[in-house]
Amino acid sequence: MTDPEDADRLKALSARIEAVKEEHAPKPRTPDPHSQAQLAWRMVIELVAGLGIGFGMGYGLDALFGTSPFLMIIFIFLGLAAGIQTMMRSAKEVQRQRDAADAADDDARQG
Repeated sequence: MTDPEDADRLKALSARIEAVKEEHAPKPRTPDPHSQAQLAWRMVIELVAGLGIGFGMGYGLDALFGTSPFLMIIFIFLGLAAGIQTMMRSAKEVQRQRDAADAADDDARQG
């Protein structure tokens, strides 16, 4: 059978293995409760900024060329399109970050 000394060594080895497993185990992520609100405000600000810049450029060009409200309307729509494009880019960036974090968590669990 087994020697009592071997049994003690085996128990000590098991304890060390468990300690290392606990140390390297992935820690659960606690989601930031404000991250979704921050993301929503970021997107709203990007949209409003696009509209504001479009309005300002259109109004300025209308005042310069005397074509009131023609250029202002065109630039408002261009600003809206730019704001939406920026919002979509931000959403893709956030999605890439979440995918990378999920992949890192998966690797930590498997490794």
